[in-house]
Amino acid sequence: MGKRIVNVTKGVDLAKTYPLEEGVALVKKCATAKFDETVELHVRLGVDPKQADQQVRGTVGLPHGLGKSKKVAVVTQGEKQKDATAAGADLVGGAELVDQISKGFLDFEVLVATPDMMKDLSKLGKILGPKGLMPNPKSGTVTMDVGKTVKELKAGRVEYKVDDYGIIHVPVGKASFEPPRLVGNVKAVMEVLIKAKPSSSKGVYLMSVTLSSTMGPGVRLDPSQKF
Repeated sequence: MGKRIVNVTKGVDLAKTYPLEEGVALVKKCATAKFDETVELHVRLGVDPKQADQQVRGTVGLPHGLGKSKKVAVVTQGEKQKDATAAGADLVGGAELVDQISKGFLDFEVLVATPDMMKDLSKLGKILGPKGLMPNPKSGTVTMDVGKTVKELKAGRVEYKVDDYGIIHVPVGKASFEPPRLVGNVKAVMEVLIKAKPSSSKGVYLMSVTLSSTMGPGVRLDPSQKF
């Protein structure tokens, strides 16, 4: 380990599992970079991602936000454009916005679309897919209720999806957050993940739970605690 990591991990037992509140305090202590580090939650689940009935995916609203409002674009038409604008969408358009995206315009972090626009957007899979920007019903970004969706995304709604190794990675805030805000966001994510346990998943479901900042070490949380 480098000198910086050695210094910031003093007082942290990397082999120990901590209660949530104590783990949050340690992560904040280890976040010594010159920028406001993002705090991420990493949860290894007892599922087989190769099995369709053991996919764990969805969205969760963080009660205390992420510390930064996402730039949201909405592809829709008619009255829905007014709904999206009123809800605070950064970019709103129909066919003209689809055309811009087809030419490489990607100045947004989340793309929301109404179902009637997906026929045009589906042709842009090679552009949107690699960036993780393609709207998807499972992530709630293909919807007729664009106003509600934009408001939730702006307030701190995040998507979670198990990766090929059975791990969920979710941002839960910034290192500058007061501890109760981080604790509340972690609890919100964990509650949703526990409820999302596939019925076909047998044995231990929460294999490990780790909290870390962008440049800090992983602090292991006790997966058996009540979140």
